[in-house]
Amino acid sequence: MCGINGIVTFNKASRFTDNVLSMNQVLAHRGPDSEGIWHDENIVLGHRRLAIIDLSEAGRQPMFSADERYVLVFNGEIYNYKELKQNLSEYTFITQTDSEVILAAYDRWDVDCMSHFNGMFAFAIYDRKFEELILVRDRMGIKPLYYYQGHDFFIFSSELRALLGSGLIPRKLSPASLADYLHYQTVLAPETIIEGVSMLMPGSYISLHQDKNKGGKINADIHSYWQIASPIKALSPEGKSKKRIRKDIFNLLSASVERRLIADVPFGAFLSGGIDSSAIVGLMSQAMTQPVNTFSVTFDDKLYSEEAFSRNIAKRFHTYHQEIPLKALDMLNMLPEALSSIDHPTGDGLNTWVISKVTKKAGIDMALSGLGGDELFAGYDLFIRLWYLNKFRFLGYMPLSIRKSTSRILERLKPSIAISKAQELLLLEDAKFRNIYPLMRSILSKKKIASLLNQPFYYEIKVEHIMDGIETRGIPFLSQISMAEFEVYMFNILLRDTDQMSMRHALEVRVPFLDYELVEYILQVDDNLKYPHSPKQMLVESLNGLLPKEISQRKKMGFVFPWDTWMRNDLKSFCESSLSSLSNFPIFNRDGINNLWSGFLLHDPLITWSRIWFLVVLAKWLQDNKIEN
Repeated sequence: MCGINGIVTFNKASRFTDNVLSMNQVLAHRGPDSEGIWHDENIVLGHRRLAIIDLSEAGRQPMFSADERYVLVFNGEIYNYKELKQNLSEYTFITQTDSEVILAAYDRWDVDCMSHFNGMFAFAIYDRKFEELILVRDRMGIKPLYYYQGHDFFIFSSELRALLGSGLIPRKLSPASLADYLHYQTVLAPETIIEGVSMLMPGSYISLHQDKNKGGKINADIHSYWQIASPIKALSPEGKSKKRIRKDIFNLLSASVERRLIADVPFGAFLSGGIDSSAIVGLMSQAMTQPVNTFSVTFDDKLYSEEAFSRNIAKRFHTYHQEIPLKALDMLNMLPEALSSIDHPTGDGLNTWVISKVTKKAGIDMALSGLGGDELFAGYDLFIRLWYLNKFRFLGYMPLSIRKSTSRILERLKPSIAISKAQELLLLEDAKFRNIYPLMRSILSKKKIASLLNQPFYYEIKVEHIMDGIETRGIPFLSQISMAEFEVYMFNILLRDTDQMSMRHALEVRVPFLDYELVEYILQVDDNLKYPHSPKQMLVESLNGLLPKEISQRKKMGFVFPWDTWMRNDLKSFCESSLSSLSNFPIFNRDGINNLWSGFLLHDPLITWSRIWFLVVLAKWLQDNKIEN
């Protein structure tokens, strides 16, 4: 796991060497083990290394192919690199790294090499012979890759702030992306919060070359090499019995966990005591000969602590378990450092920062996580709500007058977020999934967003376009929800937060539930086998008794902090100061922001802490990074 940087130009690349060195410095936390930089006439490549496989100096990057034609900078892991290496026996290997396997695979298969990789990765390969560069991102978007195209250069990096640190990019807020953020507490890729900066989409690559017919202009062509629920499958549940499908799922998940145990450094697992993390720990214990190192955060307040459940699993699988007791004062003291670790603003992620910090402090360089289990196995209440809304969608075709009357009746009930959402649902033009999902996932309504801004905003509903693409795939309805969750919530919040918060501590996090072979299989399973009569029923049944009932049937908690209490007390002045700085941006309406904050302090049931906190995070990030309106 590392950090990569680079600048492509066809006009004296050496002039950008200092810029890439500055970017490397910004990424120092991602790669504390070594730094590398290389340039020729057209390109400068930079790298920061966190050594996980082959810790020797031979693994330094930028790395050259055996014939020195190709140059690589790579962030991530290729889990099946040993098998690939056996199939590339004609190549002369000089290291034990997965990085060199990428070079060998590209030498043989060119861009088709991506189809052979099972892993999480973002890498750049420069062809010195034809003066071409490709930039690649893994299928599930686990590793990030940002880029910006200037007048005569193209710049890329593992982090947004490294791009800003290059000194080559205007620090300008994107109004269109701001509307995204206010809707979903994140910016949906490929856009980012900074105007002109994009994020390479999962399962895609960019090919860069010089257009000599246009004065040396850099052509950047984007290609997709994989899509979720693509029609070609190596393994399918079609026509199989429920028992056989369970067996397939167990085998796929077990294989996924085993692949992710390859490392030359100490490693462990995050253990909350929920179904997902417990399943990962259980499968790790079956695959390993030594005890698994497990880590969990505990709280004095039993309302927020899951220690009884994590202890249960630790005892069951004989793990070397470490609990990290966390008091409210501890978290509040760490908050400034945690917020300063955010690379791209979102309304979540501080929990990952905490567990990563304590795990790294314990001497662990790599950890497995249960991230993705909820999205893949219908673990959120959102799946149930959308299931019933879809089942009774004919109600959405009632005359608008009747739906408006019903909405007015709901106004007489006690105000709540749920009632407010129900009213909005009743007023939709139709009850199609493409309209319902964006509304269910939005954090602020269009009306509320309009009150926060000083200018009218045009907002293209990107989520609805994502829905259109999903509905054409012909997959089961629950899998459509999973795909929506992947492309909206997981890609743009969960995975981005996990990367930026764990790598701030130079900790690599691997996510077995997001193995692409497992994902492809689960998305084909019929709803009647997946419908969540109990929490993640299909996953639990597939584990065949691996987890005790105390875990498999427990109520979902999640790793949360008492933000509501903190924001009204210890963090009140900080929140007010941050929101005040946000009001200084011409695009924001000061009265609108003040009214939102006042409503929260007055316990308005429609203004929960999460509808304030993501604005506080945004304000702090814009201020720290000197972003202009």
